[in-house]
Amino acid sequence: VCLTCCSRDVMVKIDQICHKNSVKFFTGDVFGYHGYMFADLGEHEFVEEKTKVAKVSPGVEDGPDTKKAKLDSSETTMVKKRVVFCPLKEALAVDWSGEKAKAALKRTAPDYFLLQ
Repeated sequence: VCLTCCSRDVMVKIDQICHKNSVKFFTGDVFGYHGYMFADLGEHEFVEEKTKVAKVSPGVEDGPDTKKAKLDSSETTMVKKRVVFCPLKEALAVDWSGEKAKAALKRTAPDYFLLQ
């Protein structure tokens, strides 16, 4: 489900219905130079391709690069990952007075508060 130009109450209500029924939910809007986008994908599983890191044995090469690990692009492994997205209501109800939230405050764009 994709929503735009809706009130906050409508977005929260529809996201709750989607989250309960395992339906992916996207919402967003733009206000001049400022905008937002939110995605609730519920439980999202995916496979990520990882390149194996080959260690260089000491004494084979000279210079500062000998201590650095080199990527071997011919060897890769597939890693299954799972991410659980939070509902919109939970994302909007962050308590910014806690210690954990204070650390996240530095990484939060000022536009978040403008759109609130």
